[in-house]
Amino acid sequence: MKPEREPDLESELRGRTLRVYFELLSFREPVGPRQLQRKLGLSSPSLAAYHLDKLVELGLVRSDRGVYSVEEVVQVGVLKQFIFIGRLALPRHMFYAVLFTVTLATYALLYPQPFSLANIAAWLIGIIATGVNWYETIRAHRTRP
Repeated sequence: MKPEREPDLESELRGRTLRVYFELLSFREPVGPRQLQRKLGLSSPSLAAYHLDKLVELGLVRSDRGVYSVEEVVQVGVLKQFIFIGRLALPRHMFYAVLFTVTLATYALLYPQPFSLANIAAWLIGIIATGVNWYETIRAHRTRP
């Protein structure tokens, strides 16, 4: 994506249009308006088609005989907080949260030491880092479109 295009996309890609785009990113195959309408619980297929056509105008989606697929993946707004792996949209902080959780568990299993100042400091750092990253993961998950 061109940097000068980002502010325009961020202002256009919001609300239901953002939800439609976010959902399209999770489909592997092209999707029709009716399928998208059912998935998102929209009132009609024409409403889904409206948002899909808006995405086509933005150059993010392509249309081929009534089915739509993602043309360009952009990271603007709330989408910056997610990594897309196949059909999964995972919060970026989740990887750090898992890393710190595994590190803390490994430390507890491999180094069962008595309470010393160094051990308490290591536990505090590990618990704080783990907590902050799980908090950010949950927060990003709640802000998903």
